[in-house]
Amino acid sequence: METQEPADGPTDSIGPWAARAADPQYRAAVLDLLGALAYGELSAFERLAEDAKFAPGIEEKAALARMASAEFQHYQLLHDRLAEVGADPVAVMEPFVEPLENFHRMTAPADWLEGLVKAYVGDAIATDFYREVAVRLDDDTRDLVLRVMSDTGHAGFAVERVRQAIAEDPRVGGRLALWGRRLMGEALSQAQRVVAERDALSNLLVGGAQVRGFDLVEVGKMFNRITETHTKRMAALGLAS
Repeated sequence: METQEPADGPTDSIGPWAARAADPQYRAAVLDLLGALAYGELSAFERLAEDAKFAPGIEEKAALARMASAEFQHYQLLHDRLAEVGADPVAVMEPFVEPLENFHRMTAPADWLEGLVKAYVGDAIATDFYREVAVRLDDDTRDLVLRVMSDTGHAGFAVERVRQAIAEDPRVGGRLALWGRRLMGEALSQAQRVVAERDALSNLLVGGAQVRGFDLVEVGKMFNRITETHTKRMAALGLAS
């Protein structure tokens, strides 16, 4: 995933995990967050390995293999952290399997370029989502999330290859722009579903661990910010959002 600056919001430390985990609401929110991120990394590894079949050459296949390896290393970090804090990693990830698998099922790429755009856009949306909550986390969890969000090479590789393809055949741009819009729509649909169903996580997203209750307005603002950033990334690819 590509590294991003923190979103606007509180940036002061709220203390270490050991102090914050005494609050069951906060603990539940962090476990949800790490569970969603862990399964996202595991499915990203699987997706990239599968997409390698579309690679036009050895160099491209090797690039995807390196990215997949980085995603699995991130998954392992999250798995180990969940076990360290006394959670069952599989049980914590389970609620997020269906929405993530739905997203991948609805957005299976038809070729190499669609796979590249999906890797770039999908990871970027996930990065923005976790960026929104990172500023509200305890020091230990924040450090882990930022480490997992570190760049695996998707961004630069995808931008270079997609721009090259459009330069060679401008007609490709229109098709990939439509594909990017579809990816964004499906990602937001599944993310909104997760946030609506996981009370502790939605509380953390809209205002920190002390907030109680699902705030539709604040969640809407969050997804609007993610959409605006998506528009800028599509422009970097040379595509209309």
